[in-house]
Amino acid sequence: MKNYFQNAKRKFDELKQKKDIFILGIETSCDETSAAVVKNGREILSNIVSTQIDIHKQFGGVVPEIASRNHILMIDKVFKNALEVAKIESDKIDAVAVTYGAGLMGALLVGVNFAKALAYALNVPLIAVSHIEGHIAANYLTYKNLQPPFICLMVSGGHTAILKIEDFTTHQLLGTTTDDAAGEAFDKVARVLGLTYPGGAKIDELAKRGNANIKLVKNMPFQGSLDFSFSGVKTAVINYVNSQKQKNEPIIAENVCASFQYLVVEELAKKAIKACQIQSLKKLVVAGGVGANSYLKKRLETECKKANVELYIPDLKLCTDNAAMIASCAYFNILHGKNLADLTLTAKPTISL
Repeated sequence: MKNYFQNAKRKFDELKQKKDIFILGIETSCDETSAAVVKNGREILSNIVSTQIDIHKQFGGVVPEIASRNHILMIDKVFKNALEVAKIESDKIDAVAVTYGAGLMGALLVGVNFAKALAYALNVPLIAVSHIEGHIAANYLTYKNLQPPFICLMVSGGHTAILKIEDFTTHQLLGTTTDDAAGEAFDKVARVLGLTYPGGAKIDELAKRGNANIKLVKNMPFQGSLDFSFSGVKTAVINYVNSQKQKNEPIIAENVCASFQYLVVEELAKKAIKACQIQSLKKLVVAGGVGANSYLKKRLETECKKANVELYIPDLKLCTDNAAMIASCAYFNILHGKNLADLTLTAKPTISL
């Protein structure tokens, strides 16, 4: 083990001098098993994603133990498929990158242990990647010339935050949620309405056919800051649905979805633009699964145009969890000499922003 790390450290230090760096990424933080090969942090050679949506749909959400077992079943298959699609032999891989957090503990452990074994077998550096930073890096794959600094609106199932991205490996937290993340609130509201998993996409779909005419809350919290709170609007939906049932009155799901989505998206868009203005930055980058929401994209496009801010949202397939974004993030860590891991690396269900 000691000899492995010494060799890995030497290769890690030498990589930044290499013209082309091929990184294999591994992602198993929730219910997607993914492996990818990325060249120089910007070019996707393969990005294989095996989703468990149909498995968890019957339970109304992700069941951690079932997710872990399915990762075990699929991880070797997606790895071999990633090499095959990339048309690259394993001995051409320069480094292995893996999501070590945040996420479901059991699910993360599958990816981390597989990546450690693979890095050891290939005798290449192992790079520990934050899932959050991976979502930011998805933009580097979509926009080949995107460079920091910029403001990032992080909107996922587990995190909602506004970050100032100072360079490829350094960021400053400007605002965050004090309770539910935006994606989490979407999923909880979807369950209350009896919508199938994943709930966020169903709310987006129904909201297009509804009217935002239900007064759920008077004002959203933290109007004077860049922080968020979505627990109140989520609870307001629950109370509204229960009230309608008690009065034996109809619940028009389309209108509930439209009203809820309007409040959440307006809050996200308003504060993201405000952060750009405070920091005097003209680039806004969106990261995380909620970036796939069509209404969020529409509102950000409108508000960015008004504020003369450039908007960057990853390709739809890169908004959700995937290994290409993990490999991309690892590339910039290599260039900056950061996050080389040894074989004691373990999973962390929570990590700080």
